[in-house]
Amino acid sequence: MVDTKREIERKYEATPETRLPDLSGVAGVAAVADRGTAELDAVYYDTADLRLAAASITLRRRTGGDDAGWHLKLPVAPGVRDEIGAPLSDTLPRALRSLVRARAREAELVPVVRLLSSRRLLHLVGADGELLAEVGRDSVRARRLLGGDHETAWDEIEVELGDDSDPVVLDQAHKKLVKAGLAPAVAPSKLARALAETGFAVPAHRPPDTADAGGRLLAHLREHVGALLAYDPGVRRNLPDAVHQMRVSTRRLRSAFRTYRKILDRTVTDPIGEELKWLAGELGVARDQEVLAERLRARIDELPRTLLLGPVRGRLRIWTVAQGSGARRRAVATLDSPRYLALLDSLDALLADPPLLKAASGAPEDVLPRAMVKDFHRLEARIDHALGLPPGPERDLSLHDARKAAKRARYAGEAATAALGRPAKRFAKRMKAVQSVLGDHQDSVVARDTLRNLAIQSHAAGETSFTWGLLYGQEQRSAADRERELPEVWARAADPALRDRLGG
Repeated sequence: MVDTKREIERKYEATPETRLPDLSGVAGVAAVADRGTAELDAVYYDTADLRLAAASITLRRRTGGDDAGWHLKLPVAPGVRDEIGAPLSDTLPRALRSLVRARAREAELVPVVRLLSSRRLLHLVGADGELLAEVGRDSVRARRLLGGDHETAWDEIEVELGDDSDPVVLDQAHKKLVKAGLAPAVAPSKLARALAETGFAVPAHRPPDTADAGGRLLAHLREHVGALLAYDPGVRRNLPDAVHQMRVSTRRLRSAFRTYRKILDRTVTDPIGEELKWLAGELGVARDQEVLAERLRARIDELPRTLLLGPVRGRLRIWTVAQGSGARRRAVATLDSPRYLALLDSLDALLADPPLLKAASGAPEDVLPRAMVKDFHRLEARIDHALGLPPGPERDLSLHDARKAAKRARYAGEAATAALGRPAKRFAKRMKAVQSVLGDHQDSVVARDTLRNLAIQSHAAGETSFTWGLLYGQEQRSAADRERELPEVWARAADPALRDRLGG
């Protein structure tokens, strides 16, 4: 069993002589309670090449204090981490090992540093007795456990926001601490400082030179490989939107490979792209079900009660649970598969030794626009074909193909925005508008198929299928509205001036 909390804290440099200022004047603080001194013993784990530290992830086993146990801290934003705890045990809990698997892969997690801390703890308490913040004054001794026995020691002060407390408490405390002469800590965490001061070399990725087209593309790829890895634990934890964001990362990477194939060798990127397509498909089962359920719930919520005949909400709830549980198991199984880990290794290898072609050395303003315009013409051909068909299943399929082309064109524009600026941003925005219309149309197609199945299930159970039929009709009308809207949206996106501004 694991517990999760959001950790929001600030750290400050200190010396053995540093005295804490009076914090009773901090906004909202009614009392400062001295909680005594605790002796903490923490052993930090990582791979031998420090893959977790490189991603600002900490994993420790700690004894002493009120929260003895295993703690995994995942970065959310500067000064903000999700801390996932598990009960104290001799071996690393499987649940925590799973959450770092994308980083560690098959490498062993071993003790790298031991920290002994003597912590004097103060509680900043509100008028109703609620904990607003914890203030810890730590005297730390760190010893290297892997590849040597170097030691170091320091003092620091950290202020951690209480659960559901107003962040203004941290701001007010910060002002008092700085006024008392304390400076914000240079190291983001105790582990980072311990590694640096005991001689570890934490691997760091040198950003590529973005002066040429190849460098710009590699910076884009590195960003989305990082996003894919960052969302992996969220998918395993079933966090809202994690599946969607991880799937978007896979699509952006694959789209970049296909759009900018004049920059990177296709014999290397095509196989990786196929694996990204597989991953997106496996994750898509969960995401598509989630989107569809939200759409159907919204449709039901909009109906007057007099039109909700039969156990409509209950049947949708049953369908959602049945579909969702299987989809989530499938997503997690995918992330635990050797095939997924091999894909991550391939992406790492690509970034480490990119298969750049001749065009990679060209100027971004020359190379990137040509690729974007090519994607535009692909979209143009699909739009023209779809609009030339009569309404029906064949047109639905063609519009879905156009939607995929619109998404690719949009991603091409977004990938080039850092290099080309406003023209690429505007291009991407227009392509996104086309994608949105086509996406809503496709969602209606999928929703109608599900509504038909729900109507059949209701009828077989002796329930009225009136409401399902009504919703089916609404989705038909929605699809027709999108088809009428498309030509106008497409006309704005197809404005030649939009492409002329790209240059190239």
